[in-house]
Amino acid sequence: MADKASIVAEPSAECPLCPRLVEFRGQYRAREPEWHNAPVPSFGPQKASLLIVGLAPGLKGANRTGRPFTGDFAGDLLYSTLIKYGFARGNYGASVSDGLTLVDCRITNAVRCVPPQNKPVPAEIKACNGFLSATIQQTANVAAIVALGRIAHDAVLSALSCRKSEFRFGHGSRHAVSGKRVLFDSYHCSRYNTNTGVLTVPMFHAVFASVRAHIDSG
Repeated sequence: MADKASIVAEPSAECPLCPRLVEFRGQYRAREPEWHNAPVPSFGPQKASLLIVGLAPGLKGANRTGRPFTGDFAGDLLYSTLIKYGFARGNYGASVSDGLTLVDCRITNAVRCVPPQNKPVPAEIKACNGFLSATIQQTANVAAIVALGRIAHDAVLSALSCRKSEFRFGHGSRHAVSGKRVLFDSYHCSRYNTNTGVLTVPMFHAVFASVRAHIDSG
């Protein structure tokens, strides 16, 4: 992997770092040629105060549409929550042409390419971490980072060169990780988590209420 200081924030459409993901990407380019089928770029302004880090693009969501959390259930919950707390405006229509815009918020993923069964392996998370590190550096004004799930939490800590043992993941937890930056943890807003009751809408809203209060107090 390239050195974190020198790597760019967005991988190229033909990023070769993860052979398994390259092969999977190629399969879907042949099967669904109208889909995005490439690393999914970050969404939102670079001057944002809030950075949201997910796991990886969903096969029929971001991998299809080319925008994080767009086209699957996770996006329904995430974007409605962002609108509720003033981090997005417009109407989420599960399409890049829906006109939705982010307000002082940026969204990215720990792994930029869709993995088989939505499960990246550790080597792929590590290979992509330089892009996350560069994205955090690029989002220079970020005061709050929301990690959606344990893997995203650990990826953020790696990108910031923090000791994972000092910042344990827990839904609703917050950690002062780097200067004035605070890392907020949430269970991932996947359909599986909401269907099983691991994550409820009030639980998810509570995280973003805390984020809103932290940014507004800043």
